[in-house]
This record gives sequence, C-alpha cells and structure tokens, in this order.
Amino acid sequence: MHENDKDKVNDQSLTGRLREIGVEPGEGVPKPTYAAGAVLWRGDAANPEIGIIHRPGYDDWSLPKGKLDAGENLPMTAEREIREETGYTVRLGKLLGNVSYPVTGRTKLVWYWTAEVLDGEFEPNAEVDELRWVSFDDAADLLTYDLDVDVLNKARKRLGTEPDTRIIYVRHGRAHNRKNWAGDDSLRPLDKKGRRQAELLVPGLLPFRPERVYSAEPVRCIHTVEPLASEMGVEVVVDELFGDNASIARMVDAQRRFMDVVAEGGVSVICAQGTVIPDTIAWLSAKGTLPIEDIPCKKGSAWVLGFNDGVLTTADYYASALPVK
Repeated sequence: MHENDKDKVNDQSLTGRLREIGVEPGEGVPKPTYAAGAVLWRGDAANPEIGIIHRPGYDDWSLPKGKLDAGENLPMTAEREIREETGYTVRLGKLLGNVSYPVTGRTKLVWYWTAEVLDGEFEPNAEVDELRWVSFDDAADLLTYDLDVDVLNKARKRLGTEPDTRIIYVRHGRAHNRKNWAGDDSLRPLDKKGRRQAELLVPGLLPFRPERVYSAEPVRCIHTVEPLASEMGVEVVVDELFGDNASIARMVDAQRRFMDVVAEGGVSVICAQGTVIPDTIAWLSAKGTLPIEDIPCKKGSAWVLGFNDGVLTTADYYASALPVK
C-alpha cells in the first residue's frame, strides 16, 4: 500500500482474542487479493525486539508480508513470505486478524500473525535491503503506514500475555459415508477429499512448529495427522481418551488426559472427532478467561488454543487447510 492509500484502510477485524479464517476468507469482498504476514519478534515476549523491513521498491518501512501463491493456505503464505523476505525460520503464534484496503480496482486482504524467530540470518535481497530490530515504540515511529502501526499495537497486547502452551485441536478429514460403510465404524477411512485435507494440514500446521502429535483411535483420525507426524519425524500417539466415546462414557478421564497434554507445554497436535472437540473447548472456555459462544468444528479444521498456566486464554479457528480459492 502506498502512502496516499492510508486513509482508505478498513481495519475492523484486529480486535479481540478469538479470531478465525473461514473456508472462503474473502466471502462478500469484491475482487479480493489475498496476502499474509506477521509481526516478527525475538527475545523476551514481555519486552521483545520487533523486526521491521525496508523495501527499496517502495522506499518504505513495513511489516513482512506478501501475496498468496496458487495452492497455498494463509499460514503457509505467511511463513513463506517471512522466510523469503527476511531469511528467518519462525513459529507462528496468535492470529491478529485481517486488514483490507483498495488497490487498483481490487480489495487487498492481509492476514497477520505474531511470529517468533527461531533461527536464520537476514541478507539483503531484491525485495528487502534492510531489516532493523527495534522496540515496539521505535517500530511504531519507524513504520511508514498507519495500517502497520495498528497491527503492531494489536501484537503488543497479545505478546504481553504470550501463551506458554498451544494445542492444535484438529478434527479428522472427510471420511467415506457412514451409510455406505458396513464394517467397524472406527475403521472407516478418509475419502479422497479427506486425504487431500490431511496432506494440506502439513504445510498449514508446520509454521506453528508442533512438537508432538496425538490422535483418537478411529482410523480417520490417525490418517489425518500421519502425514504431519511423518514430516515432523515423530510417531502418532493414539489414545481412546481423545475420542467421542470416551468423552461421553469417561468424561472426567478424557478431560484429565487433555490437560496432561497441556501440562507438557510447547505445541502439541491432537486429532479428534466432531463431538468431543466442541464439548472440550466449551469446558475449557467455561473454566478459562476466554468466553466462546459459537464453536464450529468442520471436518479438516483446526483450533489453535493458547494456555497460560493451564488456563485457556486465546483461540483461533482455521476452518480449512485447503488452498484459498
């Protein structure tokens, strides 16, 4: 966005602690162009250094971001653009929301995350000739556009309560129709779309840098996260307590098992079913600090749940890992 476009920014979704990306992120928006980026940070989350880039083509200081490529979902885009522009490997964190503004007859939609630097080194390139690590206040002064300052201020609030644990709660991909399956329902496999969802969960979830993968017993759950676990080089830990049946017959045990994973810290993936996921999130919400009224749970979707000292404090919902159309 050029300097003279700043007054046209429509920034109405950078609010709150519960964010989501729908199956059609640009629904209702005329001629959308999709992009993604992040507020890059390193060091202590309570007092971080923020990475701001200079783009010689625009002679501006901005947050790392870029357009979505064909075949990508938005977390993939954010991770790739950060790597290409800055050289850093990052861990995506909180979804900060999206902003929109007009560009040459279209509507630019940009989603932003917080992104912690894990490793890498910046080298000047065709798009970015300088990167500075500065404080929040200095970043706000340095950034060229008011839009970026708004995003930065949202990140400042979120990093002040950065979760110590994240659970990526995945519902299995689409399986063969129950009515047409004569065998044991727990053996009902993914269909073609479900296998595609499982494949795209790999680049969609890897930017969050999960460390462990768990699954309920049904084959459709295990197969949904096996490609991710294989890419990570870990085994899928299967436990009946993550499934629908246990959530009904052994609710207290199932809740305790979920909290055992939370207590491990870091980032874990749990693949489960369509009854236990909303029930568990409703229970976590009721005992946490984040009210959640509507809890969607589409097949192949993922909730990224953030915890501080075992208490749910943030939640982001990703309705689909399939490429944005």
